[in-house]
Amino acid sequence: MKIIGINAFHADSSACLVVDGKLISAVEEERFNRIKHWAGFPINSIKYCLKSSNLEISDIDHISINIDPKANYFKKFLFLIQHRPSLNLIFRKIKKKQKYNSIINLIDKEFGSGKFKGEINNIEHHYAHLSSAFHVSPFKDACVLSVDGFGDFASTAWGYGQNEKISIDQKIYFPHSLGIFYQSMTQYLGFKNYGDEYKIMGLAPYGKPAYVNDLKKILLIQEKGIFKLNLDYYKFYKENFNYRWENGIVEIDDLYSNKLTELFGIERKKDEPLNQFHKDIAHSTQKVYEEAFLNILHNLYNKYQSDNLCIAGGCGMNSVANGKIKNQTKFKNIYIQPAAGDAGGSIGAAFATHFKNSNNKRSFQMKHAYWGTSFNDDEILECLNKSNQKMIDEKCTFEKITDDKTLNSTVAKAISEGKVVGWFQGRMEWGPRALGNRSILGDPRRADMKDILNLKIKRRESFRPFAPSILREHVENWFENDDEVPFMMKVYQIKNEKRNEIPAVTHIDGSGRLQTVYKETNQKYYNLINEFYNLTKIPILLNTSFNENEPIVSNPKEALDCFLRTRMDIIVLNNYLVTRINN
Repeated sequence: MKIIGINAFHADSSACLVVDGKLISAVEEERFNRIKHWAGFPINSIKYCLKSSNLEISDIDHISINIDPKANYFKKFLFLIQHRPSLNLIFRKIKKKQKYNSIINLIDKEFGSGKFKGEINNIEHHYAHLSSAFHVSPFKDACVLSVDGFGDFASTAWGYGQNEKISIDQKIYFPHSLGIFYQSMTQYLGFKNYGDEYKIMGLAPYGKPAYVNDLKKILLIQEKGIFKLNLDYYKFYKENFNYRWENGIVEIDDLYSNKLTELFGIERKKDEPLNQFHKDIAHSTQKVYEEAFLNILHNLYNKYQSDNLCIAGGCGMNSVANGKIKNQTKFKNIYIQPAAGDAGGSIGAAFATHFKNSNNKRSFQMKHAYWGTSFNDDEILECLNKSNQKMIDEKCTFEKITDDKTLNSTVAKAISEGKVVGWFQGRMEWGPRALGNRSILGDPRRADMKDILNLKIKRRESFRPFAPSILREHVENWFENDDEVPFMMKVYQIKNEKRNEIPAVTHIDGSGRLQTVYKETNQKYYNLINEFYNLTKIPILLNTSFNENEPIVSNPKEALDCFLRTRMDIIVLNNYLVTRINN
């Protein structure tokens, strides 16, 4: 059975291919059209998934989307009666539903009328999230949790997964949402772009919990995992509020009402400096979110007494909260796939459809994130030759080093000397994290490396931290929690005695968002870090995404352009080494 799963008409549009219960490819549309968090129909992603497996659309049995307009119908009707939202809100919902119903027309337009002969499947949003985590996890049974902004009129769902089945015990419905709470405070702090919530996580350690009690007036935490928003502080659910994606670009009006500014004062403007008040708000927001999040998990564990937990949904990307689960709950094993947000819903839609239409047992586990595009040496050489004049102008030379040992030792030595390296290898990562195939690498020992990367390369806020990529077998020597974190989804404390050795990846509170690296799943990246370890006795590299205020680079041209534009020292494209002279 061949299934194309899609997330469409919502942020982080994506597609995947699942064949006989195994993931073959997965990619976000933004990597092709270069529009961050793009929210349209993922046609380029679909075409890539087909091409990568030499398939035609006629070979596909099912196309599954992670939305079901018929889901939670009674709750929608009840909301209309109780809240009487603006006609504009109702018309937008109708228009959105029409888009979902037009998928077959879009497929016919791109591939030819009648070429697709399979079925279109609608999978309820949160069931797709839960499937995207549990059905690719290593667990036969596990508690399951989905938390995000909204999807199919719900923001949260939890329950239990066993073998191929997932049961949902509880949902929290529109307009109550942890994702909306967090996003609204992100907006209040002047971070207005969709997807800026991670900036709150980066800023929070600089603050104090000075406004926790005030924020608990806004997010009401109740028993048995339940929470509610104090709707007096919000306007998104009833006024002429816009959530739109013209040409695929996501734009959201301010979610909060004037009552929030009456409580805290005028919101920060985008370009205003960050002061201690803003840092304290960020810290307090993270703390209150964590309390509500952990409240759900305590309730979930008490019901099922399972050691295993699977998390999905946009809030599943909150790596700081994720890092506290082991220490503050009774769960021992936590699985979060690398695209936990809405992009990952395409995988959930595909796997949910697979198990609905077959009696097959689970046979796939997502152990790595490398499901995207790749390029051979001939394609890379062609790119280098086309950019030859640019490289001459930038005083760059290139060579091919066929011996991996020589290449790794050359690059590791350069990093140890303070060089910034663009690392472009193999298949592109699935999800928003660079995990060693589309990465910018640096020396974690250099205290100035964080500022060099933030200000000169990434051109972003100075408080933003960088991740340590660490060889799996060395985690227990460097972090307080010895854990499997292949997808960079948990933040743990670095051991106190080790923090001064790796200041570039140690956040102000002593934490690091680690990525554990395995020889079995990324031998080339593992060997590079190991070579750096042989040189320095540090089994860690600083890792950040290969981009500059844009989606992560997908192809060699984008990587090379980013390298030349940002004045990195070296770029490695497969086995081609490009060096900037006298940078």
